[in-house]
Amino acid sequence: MNIERDLEGWTIAFDLDGTLVDSAPDLIGTLNRMLAEYELPPVPMSSTRHLVGHGAMAMLRHGFMEAGAAWDEAHAPGLFERFIEDYMAHIADESRPFDGCVAALDRLSARGAILCVATNKRTDLSVALIEALGLTRHFAFVAGPDAVSARKPSGAHIIEAVQKAGGDPARCVMVGDSTTDTRAAKDAGVPCIAVSFGYNDVPHNELGGDVMIDHYDAFEAALAGVMRA
Repeated sequence: MNIERDLEGWTIAFDLDGTLVDSAPDLIGTLNRMLAEYELPPVPMSSTRHLVGHGAMAMLRHGFMEAGAAWDEAHAPGLFERFIEDYMAHIADESRPFDGCVAALDRLSARGAILCVATNKRTDLSVALIEALGLTRHFAFVAGPDAVSARKPSGAHIIEAVQKAGGDPARCVMVGDSTTDTRAAKDAGVPCIAVSFGYNDVPHNELGGDVMIDHYDAFEAALAGVMRA
């Protein structure tokens, strides 16, 4: 079946955690192993999932505070490095692309779109996760905050990721699951598709974005809508 390459000239920038991949199980697994080292109780997924997009340090602080333990900033760098080491060793034990994601990426590529990743997850960790899940072929560039001049919610993150992927920021759509993503899209002056199934940090009706989808089956229709707007 021939697919019309009607998306040539367009770039779609995706957030990673909570947008492309359900990575919370492995991140929270690492957090709970760190807590166990201090004989502290594990944190449940339900109370921590929303923090995934805020980074390892936020998760560590939350875990210690929820366990009733004192948080010592002096020990934070060492804890952070141990967190990263453990997480890298378990980066795709349970993490998986969200349902319908891979098929949607295949269709978008076949239609000629350039795909890239704009994530606040460190680039080396992002690349490792993407590679472990067999998604590397889809993306022209993966931009963690260390690969650009400013991290989301700065629009510069999206603009530079798109440029590094070989795309035109004037013909770009951002896809994300949090206010970090929707604010970055607004700052960059690009439309945004929000997903409801990620690690949303506010109620859905406050998330922002131009349109929200509940499943990747609805992505292409949503894309057509924001491109026409």
